[in-house]
Amino acid sequence: MTEPSPTEAAADPRPAGLSRRRLLGALGAGTAGVLAAGAAGGVIGRATADDAPAAAGPAPTDAVPFHGEHQAGIVTPAQDRLHFVALDVTTDDREELAQLLRDWTAAARRMTAGQDAGPDGAVGGSEWAPPDDTGEAIGLPASGLTLTVGFGPTLFTTADGRDRFGLAARRPAPLVELPAFPGDQIDPAISGGDLCIQACANDPQVAVHAVRNLVRIGAGVVSVRWSQLGFGRTSSTSTAQATPRNLFGFKDGTDNLKAENGSALDRFVWVGDGDADWLRGGSYLVTRRIRMLVEPWDSSPLREQELTIGRAKGSGAPLGQRAEFDPVDFTKQVDGEFAVPETSHVFLAHPTNAGTAILRRGYSFVDGTDGLGRLDAGLFFIAFQRDPETGFVQVQRNLRLDAMNEYVRHTSSAVFACPPGVRDDADWWGRALLEG
Repeated sequence: MTEPSPTEAAADPRPAGLSRRRLLGALGAGTAGVLAAGAAGGVIGRATADDAPAAAGPAPTDAVPFHGEHQAGIVTPAQDRLHFVALDVTTDDREELAQLLRDWTAAARRMTAGQDAGPDGAVGGSEWAPPDDTGEAIGLPASGLTLTVGFGPTLFTTADGRDRFGLAARRPAPLVELPAFPGDQIDPAISGGDLCIQACANDPQVAVHAVRNLVRIGAGVVSVRWSQLGFGRTSSTSTAQATPRNLFGFKDGTDNLKAENGSALDRFVWVGDGDADWLRGGSYLVTRRIRMLVEPWDSSPLREQELTIGRAKGSGAPLGQRAEFDPVDFTKQVDGEFAVPETSHVFLAHPTNAGTAILRRGYSFVDGTDGLGRLDAGLFFIAFQRDPETGFVQVQRNLRLDAMNEYVRHTSSAVFACPPGVRDDADWWGRALLEG
């Protein structure tokens, strides 16, 4: 769990921290909205998006535009539900892979607009042929559905060194497996993958329907490696969103990078010049399944919890401050001790001390029990960044002394390169990579 906080960087750091002037210069002042959000009116098919006054912004049932410079589902205001899936490519035929991505793009274009996955839909085709939509979303609106795809390192070169699709020379240098970190308990069965699909929506059935249909379309070309359902977003990606709480009961992502932080996104999230040309305008996605040991946490005193996080549990204010959005003051002392402990999560993950920023988009999960009467619950951590080495990896290394490590276990890990957005009806996910 990390909490890079560009807004908090205005606080005076201790001398050992990154220069405040340098950090603020890197982040910039923030420009007008990057996100072009709004209702897609007049949609036909599965459902029609509700019209809402423009000043009120998109409603939870509205459609999110599919086409754009960047893929939706990154700076899009975080929806309430997640279905994430990682897949292995089972073919060695490059054209089959390309056709799959064309088919996925066409189906995603329809489903994010509130339509069935295929033109005949769940009931409009021949009764003697399988439907081209599974049907569980009939009558449901678009629900803010976004679909974001990524390519893993093994798509370019397999673990045993094979270049199945002639893509090895086009693998971006930053796209490498994440290093091992102290305390990791990574399960390879729920890590990695050649491809990933992130489906976010305000209705869980809409998100699951989207993933199910893309997997169905990919039969014979891909197989599911692992998947994760999520609920209760654990960060805000728009200034219009209230700060949510994680399963530890604390406000999470108070100063996460936002869609409105244009210059900061250009510096820390979007791939620019100097990386692979086909990835320009895209981003790198890191996922970590972080089990939260809720039983030991729940038996800890409130003060210990707050000192572990570095924030007040009720207000979300940095310790030593009054309100949630007050800047962190690393120099303030209370009774001779620093208000924000040097081992607290806020202190170590803050950009002043971590020296970088990432865009977080995680979700809570509860996956039953562990067989010992304890909840298998936690955070499915998602972060987007321009380079994983100077993004997530740098932050995670800084967290080696984090007091929160006593209460969390990282059990899954993956990294993907997410291509730029689909520009028009003739474009498709990964076209520049596979046709270049």
